Amino acid sequence: MAAFRYRALDAAGTAGQGVVEAESARAARALLRERGLFPLEVASVAATASGGGRRRRRMKDAALALMTRQWATLLAAGLTVEQALAALIEQAEEDGVRQLLAGLRSEVLAGYSLRAALDRYPAAFPAIYRASVAAGEKSGELAQVMNQLADYLEQHGALRQKTLQALLYPAIVAAVALLVVIGLMTYVVPQVVGVFAQTKQALPPLTRALIWVSDFLRDWGWLLLVLLALAGLAAQLALRSPALRRRWEARLLSLPVLGRHLRTLDAARFASTLAILAGSGVPLLAALEAGGRVIARLPLQDAVAAAAARVREGQGLARALGATRAFPPLLIHMVASGETTGRLPEMLTRAARLQQQELESRGAVLASLLEPVLLLVMGGVVLVIVLAVMQPIIEINTLMK
Repeated sequence: MAAFRYRALDAAGTAGQGVVEAESARAARALLRERGLFPLEVASVAATASGGGRRRRRMKDAALALMTRQWATLLAAGLTVEQALAALIEQAEEDGVRQLLAGLRSEVLAGYSLRAALDRYPAAFPAIYRASVAAGEKSGELAQVMNQLADYLEQHGALRQKTLQALLYPAIVAAVALLVVIGLMTYVVPQVVGVFAQTKQALPPLTRALIWVSDFLRDWGWLLLVLLALAGLAAQLALRSPALRRRWEARLLSLPVLGRHLRTLDAARFASTLAILAGSGVPLLAALEAGGRVIARLPLQDAVAAAAARVREGQGLARALGATRAFPPLLIHMVASGETTGRLPEMLTRAARLQQQELESRGAVLASLLEPVLLLVMGGVVLVIVLAVMQPIIEINTLMK
């Protein structure tokens, strides 16, 4: 049986859509009529995928982690891949996820391996996911591999959520401070200092500068926003060039605080990916290739490629990674210990956990430091505005005495 995506009308004329399974498109239409629906369009989910529409479908990390955990549980209970996919289709709440799973099931029923079916949807299933599933199919431990994938996805999502939560309050403070300053400069300041324009008294330099900034924001603020937007767009387009992006990211990685944070973040991703793939029986060179794809920074991707070339020539993994001088020493020492003791996947998992803990603690410290810095900056800006407004008043009072 194959999966078919349909659009149909019910007896009341209400349009609806969904997925049904049938032997053919004609059988799918007959099944819809038996349900009291009038089919408008019936198309094979697999055909839609080959056309490219489903390839671009993307699942959220939390949804993919939950589905993977459920999938692993069903496989561990003794269900086949096809039966597990059928259960997941019934469990799915979103129509897009049902179509995705139905497409996978159609490919499996057509005789393709699960890895080949997943390859039809690269946007929904990352490279580490597909490589791990392939290793699980070969080793016969697909349920265990799916559990490891679920752990990886949950840890990755938890790290991202903690990072966003740590930056949420400083971002709100910065946005409010910016809005307050803009309001003061465009509305409050012109009304207050407008009184001084009627006098012939020479205004202090700070007050004149404040008036100039206020007038500029009122008259040309829109142009400033347009220029900033164009600059951001130009930077985004420029970073599409691998050479420029590589130089930019190399500078970022060389920064004292931010560079170390970005390096540790990619090291944690790399170690987690390598631990899952190595533990699933994937050859080391293939695991290194997949691990390099989960790294965000191009200089670190180049370092992994260089390390893979050294491993291909016969060097050990720890020595090859250490020669690049791109990864934290802790990761190199853990890899060396794993190679010596024959417990490389376990050591990689521990290294990834340690890197993640370092990221969490450093993120919390940076967020706690960023909040008072933003408050001090906002207070300093407001103080400058108050001084610029008060200086002419003080001088007028002095002259009147």
